[in-house]
Amino acid sequence: MNGSVPATMRAAYIDAVGPADAIRHGELPVPPVGPTDVLVRVTAVAADPVDTFVRSGAYPTPLPTPFVVGRDLVGEVALAGPGAPGFTVGRRVWCNSLGHAGRQGSFAQYATVPAERLYPAPPGVDAEHLVAAAHPAASAWLALFRHGRLRAGETVYVGGGAGNVGGAAVALASRAGARVIATARAQDAEAVRGLGAAEVLDHHAPDLSARVRRAAPDGYDVHLDTSGHGVLADAVDSLARGGRLVAMVGLGTGPSALSVGALYTNDASIVGFAISNATTADLAEAARGVVDVLTATPWRPRIADRLPLSEAAEAHRRLEAGEVRGRLVLTPS
Repeated sequence: MNGSVPATMRAAYIDAVGPADAIRHGELPVPPVGPTDVLVRVTAVAADPVDTFVRSGAYPTPLPTPFVVGRDLVGEVALAGPGAPGFTVGRRVWCNSLGHAGRQGSFAQYATVPAERLYPAPPGVDAEHLVAAAHPAASAWLALFRHGRLRAGETVYVGGGAGNVGGAAVALASRAGARVIATARAQDAEAVRGLGAAEVLDHHAPDLSARVRRAAPDGYDVHLDTSGHGVLADAVDSLARGGRLVAMVGLGTGPSALSVGALYTNDASIVGFAISNATTADLAEAARGVVDVLTATPWRPRIADRLPLSEAAEAHRRLEAGEVRGRLVLTPS
């Protein structure tokens, strides 16, 4: 290894699962670096809703304590183990899979990242956009291509096309040669069309289900509802033969409203997806999708606010209160 770092750092961490106020901001030792690890000097992090589930205990996962919260980071290499070739000191890098399954999180001045979970930062993309895109764009890529098995020429439904995950999905699907039908608020329709949507439907329309079916008379090959307000039965009924519904957020109605016949008579399927379950190989492929959407499409993540790392608890409170439309980016102090 090479380079030098201080012995301690400022971090946002918890000593046990609990409410947002359980997050403390203070001094912790700089984490050790194993042979295949990279120590990253953190430039920016982003707060994800899943971070609040881990912190609260709603999403059970091994938590070594004190546990540094957070998944996503952008920074530069401070040290690299001998089994992490290519990560030279000073190189800009990013990650979106810390803070889970026993891995310490990103909300600190320094974070140790396994080399297989760390990616070179693309030139020309600023740290804020990259860290804000890391989670939603990777989620969109995995939902479309890993789980939705999207191919050129297919028709895709994206519910919530103006959100960060939805917008990335619209841009990625359009770039892949798919026809995209999206929903959004009327005031966001032009922006969503600018990402490549062939048609944007007002998600407040009282006859939205009928409009969705009219927009794709032969049905949807891939269906993503990123808004969390969709109705499962309507979604299944809108699928094409062989269509794939990727359930990545809560859908409105329970199984009792679902016609199983519509699935098996159309060779259709429903698959659940959570990025926390993605393998390192999946994440590495998705990382290329993140870079692609940032460098080859008009999409950029919406940043709702910028906070110092010392306000990590406030970031979690805002997320849990549903006050955030966009991404919260924090910078270590």
